[in-house]
Amino acid sequence: MLIELPQKRVIKQTMQILNGKELARIMKGEIKSKVARMVAQGKRPPHLAAILVGKDGASETYVNHKVKICREVGFESTLLRMSDKVTEKELLDQVDRFNKADFIDGFIVQLPLPKHIEPNKVIHAIDYKKDVDGFHPMNVGRMAIGQPCYLPATPYGIMQLLECYNVPTSGKHCVVVGRSNIVGTPMSILMSRNANPGNCTVTLCHSRTQNLATYTKKADILIVALGQPGFITADMVKQGAVVIDVGITRVPDKNKVWGYSLKGDVHFPTVSPKCSFITPVPGGVGPMTVISLLLNTLKAANKEVYS
Repeated sequence: MLIELPQKRVIKQTMQILNGKELARIMKGEIKSKVARMVAQGKRPPHLAAILVGKDGASETYVNHKVKICREVGFESTLLRMSDKVTEKELLDQVDRFNKADFIDGFIVQLPLPKHIEPNKVIHAIDYKKDVDGFHPMNVGRMAIGQPCYLPATPYGIMQLLECYNVPTSGKHCVVVGRSNIVGTPMSILMSRNANPGNCTVTLCHSRTQNLATYTKKADILIVALGQPGFITADMVKQGAVVIDVGITRVPDKNKVWGYSLKGDVHFPTVSPKCSFITPVPGGVGPMTVISLLLNTLKAANKEVYS
């Protein structure tokens, strides 16, 4: 397998839940041990940096969580906050500084960006050897042809969930709903490759797909990344399907102290009884996204992908 997943960790499956929170806890301990060994050998710990533009609530929460996890596993971390009034040139200049900083192994520019900044221009400006989000065309292209690269963090996390829970994929029909460059399109590539997990026949659906349910009802493995809470209902899923819910949306909830609940794209109460495996929201894909970012940074620090 050209793009190596972490060494297999077999989790005994007594329920149908793909527990990303538990797997992330296990893998966080493994990463912490690897960092400790690096430091004991006289190496510096991996350093992950992030640029956060503006004050988007969800982005703020996500980036702060990354900083917290970095501290827990022994990584160094840098969080640079920039005003939402920053010019595109000022942001690109900062990206260039991070590209040239020898002490930074990998960094991300948190999306979304303000409307006056072209995200693709920023992504393309990141040194692909430090692109631990896996969005740079060099990493995307290498992924597409099965060469070593940094995989996008969310798809990488999903692949680890499938592998570590021994979810059968070979010969299955996988339907991916959503064609973003962050989740949907890379998932379609990874699930179709000649590897384990993989070897699926893949159908990629999107906003222009007509009669979507005719496709989702045929899926052995259904991966949903829409950002529309509760969109996938029980009548759209066949019995015994594997369902991966990537969506996470804040929905107003007066019964919660913070005033909202987190909901996935799948209507969990009605869909889950039909599934052989399903990810919850929260606690499914989300925790694995952060772990995958750490794994990519660890690879960057050890120059496992690019020398």
